[in-house]
Amino acid sequence: MIKPSPFKFFKKSPAIIRLAVMLYVRFPLSLRNVEDLLHERGVDVSHETVRFWWHRFGPMFASEIRKRRIEGMRSSRWRWHLDEMFVKINGEKHYLWRAVDHEGEVLESFVTKTRDKKAALKFLKKAKRKHGQPDVIVTDNLRTYGAALKVIGAGDRQETGRWLNNRVENPHLPFRRRERAMLRFRRMRSLQKFAAVHASVSNHLNQDRSLSSRPHFKANRAAALAEWRALCAT
Repeated sequence: MIKPSPFKFFKKSPAIIRLAVMLYVRFPLSLRNVEDLLHERGVDVSHETVRFWWHRFGPMFASEIRKRRIEGMRSSRWRWHLDEMFVKINGEKHYLWRAVDHEGEVLESFVTKTRDKKAALKFLKKAKRKHGQPDVIVTDNLRTYGAALKVIGAGDRQETGRWLNNRVENPHLPFRRRERAMLRFRRMRSLQKFAAVHASVSNHLNQDRSLSSRPHFKANRAAALAEWRALCAT
């Protein structure tokens, strides 16, 4: 049975929709910035249309990216880096927990109102259920991690150190820039949704330039873009 195209009944082509979603999620642009960039290229859409496309297709694209990368994520069980960052929602402080592997790819994002043992345990169980048990778990000195890791029987896998957790600190920066462009979030659900999609798109499209030669970087970037253009294609 042929799966129906998710772009059916949309006036704009799938290429334009993919471009709009990529611009909004990947770069620190507002909805109106994306509208202006598309208008410069001869595409007449409103910022509300871009918003609808992002809500409709963003999670779909992220889900397909995760499915295509699942085979290459087996090495992610080697070493995890865990950290939490505060995010304000309507002036109230919330916490975005993130798990990053040894290569800097974001494995899991989880939003809670607190950062106590219960919240850390829920985050760890979710990450473990999706990605398995890692060999080493690197955290900061927050005692919440140690308490939660003991509950799941991974207390002996924990490592802490002054600079050991820089691997997870760096992926926070693109999200912070994106947060400022969006003028913060208004609901926990929207924050959780965007964090998950942003992580998948960043994992797929962002290439570490410092670790490869220019020809190798260009080849990887072209391959990533070609795969992005083929998302949800039938």
